[in-house]
Amino acid sequence: MNWDHLQYFLALAKDGRLIVAARSLGVNHTTVSRRIQALEREMGVQLFSRNNLGFELTEAGMQLQNIAHKVEQQINGISKNIGSENTEISGTVRVGATEGFGTFIVGPILYELSKKFPRLSIDLLSLPRIVNLSRREADIAITLQRPTRGPYLVTKLRDYELKLYASNEYLASNPAILSRGDLDKQTFISYVDDLLFSKELSYLDEICKPKQISFRSTSIQSQLQAARVGLGVAVLPSFMVQAQDGLQEILPKDIRIIRSFWMMMPNEYKKVDRMNLVWDCLKKEASG
Repeated sequence: MNWDHLQYFLALAKDGRLIVAARSLGVNHTTVSRRIQALEREMGVQLFSRNNLGFELTEAGMQLQNIAHKVEQQINGISKNIGSENTEISGTVRVGATEGFGTFIVGPILYELSKKFPRLSIDLLSLPRIVNLSRREADIAITLQRPTRGPYLVTKLRDYELKLYASNEYLASNPAILSRGDLDKQTFISYVDDLLFSKELSYLDEICKPKQISFRSTSIQSQLQAARVGLGVAVLPSFMVQAQDGLQEILPKDIRIIRSFWMMMPNEYKKVDRMNLVWDCLKKEASG
């Protein structure tokens, strides 16, 4: 069993609502949902039943809750005994990531790490471009493409999904979208083609040939905001879209684009404690 899933289980069991559990953990609500699903698959049982009020523990869930509380108490006891060592790691670690992933996923993870290690200073570069390790722009970089050469330690963090979204306002005032063929009649939001920083972002041609692109931006967060105000249909990472954004997913059974995030750092940093600490934390928490 992956015991790391238990903190997500306990958080959801406490209140029964994804958003509240996510807020208490400092993560996205979709992360909590993925963790719970992974735990249920791993155990082969349903731990929660869903109703109008939220999530309610099943009988198997209640049994696990008792065990999980005991495990949590043991872990907290261990943490108190070795907690004094946590404050010894110091220095600066600079992490570079793509704008959306850095802001929505990496940032909250690093916030929590900073609380645990008060002498550690973390710089997060959330940018709409690739951070260049060879130029020492960062110590650890998260990219969309796997490096093929260089003296780097490399690991795959996770796959992620891109889906189509549009606002209620847009959908109400434009032709209905019932199939992929209807997408050619729509107005889209997209990247600035000649400023794409990775070929992995060139995915609109895989979907359709839109009649018009109303808004282009190098920033995925700007594209999200443009979709929210009804400028068009946008291809967005699902981890960025929140319930409060007022966006509807379009053709969920037909459109599903998969991309991956890769993490790397220079081999020479493998012997540096603060680098290993941040690396291990991101590998564990951002793998989703």
